Amino acid sequence: MELTTQIGGSVTDGLAYLGALTKLGGRAAYFTFVAPFQGKPLRLQRAVSQAMQTGVGALPILSLITFFIGLILALQSAYELRKFGALNFVASAVAISMTRELGPLITAIVVIGRSGSAFAAEIGTMKVTEEIDALETMAIDPIHFLVTPKFIAMIVMLPCLTIWANSMGILGGALFGVAQADFTWVRYIQSSLDALFLRDITTGLIKSVMFGVTITAVGCHEGLSTGAGAEQVGRSTTRAVVVSIFLVILVDLVFTALFFFLSER
Repeated sequence: MELTTQIGGSVTDGLAYLGALTKLGGRAAYFTFVAPFQGKPLRLQRAVSQAMQTGVGALPILSLITFFIGLILALQSAYELRKFGALNFVASAVAISMTRELGPLITAIVVIGRSGSAFAAEIGTMKVTEEIDALETMAIDPIHFLVTPKFIAMIVMLPCLTIWANSMGILGGALFGVAQADFTWVRYIQSSLDALFLRDITTGLIKSVMFGVTITAVGCHEGLSTGAGAEQVGRSTTRAVVVSIFLVILVDLVFTALFFFLSER
């Protein structure tokens, strides 16, 4: 009975948390897409600044990680394909794996570590130092002032970073293809392009937009929910990273299943 109560309580808490994220995301979407037509201007300068930090700042580490991921994929694919004399399919395997799944997912995880945690720490610190209360006292909505620029930056930059990650992953696979599988650079890239359909790229980009919404909602929610003290800021930051990774994987599962069933029709 006690176990059942604990499970029920966990489910209820989880649903309440998802409801809070949905409400926060809905308000950020309202201030992004509706409020500008009602006389509430967007903070585009701040959104561009956030985009530079979130997107351009992530390029070096994201490029390195996805290049190595592409190289690892090529090595692992070749290990099995060599048994069937099909090394020429290495390019196809790497390209499809990166664009459909690993490109968006690795990008989201890198951004969670760099930006999702920073959102929680920044807003959490403002909550502890009562800057959030000061904004509300001045009749400034914290969601409009703090969350919306981050929301805009993430939904714009995540797809851009995903495209870059896909490209770097394919280049990583090309290094193996040229060195060990008798490809030329041009032939490898052409084989990768021939293996891809538009839906492979668009499904990954749709996922990346949803990942951006999820990361922003979790990071900002955890920051706004921070308790008093520096220790609580640290806990909120840690929780933002853990919950973001879990929800990104969950969103990935939902959309992968959705695209799978739609492709059967």
